Amino acid sequence: MDEDSKPLLGSVPPGDYYTDSLDPKQRRPFHVEPRNIVGEDVQERVSAEAAVLSSRVHYYGRLTGSSDRLLAPPDHVIPSHEDIYIYSPLGTAFKVQGGDSPVKNPSIVTIFAIWNTMMGTSILSIPWGIKQAGFTLGIIIIVLMGLLTLYCCYRVLKSTKSIPYVDTSDWEFPDVCKYYFGGFGKWSSLVFSLVSLIGAMVVYWVLMSNFLFNTGKFIFNYVHNVNTSDAFGTNGTERVICPYPDLDPHGNSSTSLYSGSGNSTGLEFDRWWSKTNTIPFYLILLLLPLLNFRSASFFARFTFLGTISVIYLIFLVTYKAIQLGFHLEFHWFDSSMFFVPEFRTLFPQLSGVLTLAFFIHNCIITLMKNNKHQENNVRDLSLAYLLVGLTYLYVGVLIFAAFPSPPLSKECIEPNFLDNFPSSDILVFVARTFLLFQMTTVYPLLGYLVRVQLMGQIFGNHYPGFLQVFVLNVLVVGAGVLMAKFYPNIGSIIRYSGALCGLALVFVLPSLIHMVSLKRRGELRWTSTLFHGFLILLGVANLLGQFFM
Repeated sequence: MDEDSKPLLGSVPPGDYYTDSLDPKQRRPFHVEPRNIVGEDVQERVSAEAAVLSSRVHYYGRLTGSSDRLLAPPDHVIPSHEDIYIYSPLGTAFKVQGGDSPVKNPSIVTIFAIWNTMMGTSILSIPWGIKQAGFTLGIIIIVLMGLLTLYCCYRVLKSTKSIPYVDTSDWEFPDVCKYYFGGFGKWSSLVFSLVSLIGAMVVYWVLMSNFLFNTGKFIFNYVHNVNTSDAFGTNGTERVICPYPDLDPHGNSSTSLYSGSGNSTGLEFDRWWSKTNTIPFYLILLLLPLLNFRSASFFARFTFLGTISVIYLIFLVTYKAIQLGFHLEFHWFDSSMFFVPEFRTLFPQLSGVLTLAFFIHNCIITLMKNNKHQENNVRDLSLAYLLVGLTYLYVGVLIFAAFPSPPLSKECIEPNFLDNFPSSDILVFVARTFLLFQMTTVYPLLGYLVRVQLMGQIFGNHYPGFLQVFVLNVLVVGAGVLMAKFYPNIGSIIRYSGALCGLALVFVLPSLIHMVSLKRRGELRWTSTLFHGFLILLGVANLLGQFFM
């Protein structure tokens, strides 16, 4: 086939057609009569306008062989994905059916997709974080951290739009970092992204050990009719426990009446069913083989369980708050026997947890690509953050306010607030079972993401071989087992990993990229430098605060 007989690609929708350009002033209309676009049955001639457009696209196609992006077809010539037609030398045009263009989602779907992605294990630690910061200061920090992380996420979303003469339609944030900072930018974004993923996997391992332990304990007690006596109140749904009563700074001995330490089942069972000594190792038999799967598509089918789990947690929190009532007493700077001050110096622990709780910056570009109305991206992102912030506030405030003080001190609120309910609580048993199954399916997905990012950069292949993948999985699982055995505090794990990855991916890189972009365009002002420099200092202070506060 000679060159002139090849089909030509163009875009000829009926009526006036405007392309999406970065600059609205550059939009160029052209007109093609509807009768000149033919279907499969009738063969009509293509008009001269359509032929000219076809020739222009073909001409630009020859120029794109050059490395100079200035010779790429301008926006008003490139056809949109949904308006592709094939032109024949015989003068007929056929619309291309189907195609590989991704399905576009309406705004409501995009908003809840972001909400569902951000709603992770951090929600279990929000009441503990409020306790560490103080009730009033905790609410203020949740609002402020939500606004700061929203702005930084907005900067990530807009980062690809500030790069001229380069097609960034399929770029992710590491590609933007590489464009501005070279290999250092790409590898730094990769390393801190791995920190967030591996940190999440460690938290998952600790929580799965916890949930499996309490689920097995509930079944054992039910089968053997073991009656626990660690309840606050007479109704099983009203039970609240203080697993570590020594946390009470005043040494209130009455809390031992509600301590989970008396929730013993049997010496032989306790020996083989220990939260820290045996359960973390039992999980290896289940999860290590799943991590070695070549593809994680099977586990992706169960991601909807995350939404169900969060909805059930909201129901559980509401029900418990109604049952227990509110127990609040305001002491602004001094603690009392049962209550904590409204303002505490431990507030960086909450900000560290929230950095990971509001973290979606490494995948926001991908999520927003599928939004049907791109002009609403900023609005939809803001509404999603508002929904996430309201969810965190709802769960955190209700659990903190409903925690029965007295007889228990607010200091008893655990990093995983489900630990404040005994294993015999039926409603909490359902929540733990839901979360256990959900995390069992999500954990291999996180491992798959770690493998894809790390192996893809080192070996250029997502699955270079069974040995390499197995060694990586053993290291990741080993980290989870060690933390579950020696330091099963999910609040501290979340805040350390959140502050570390947030320093780079939330505060530093988005701010630096925005300032460099403005400077290259000659638009950088001292106010912008001052504000974004302040954001970077906040990220550094947030990380340092985890070690010194």
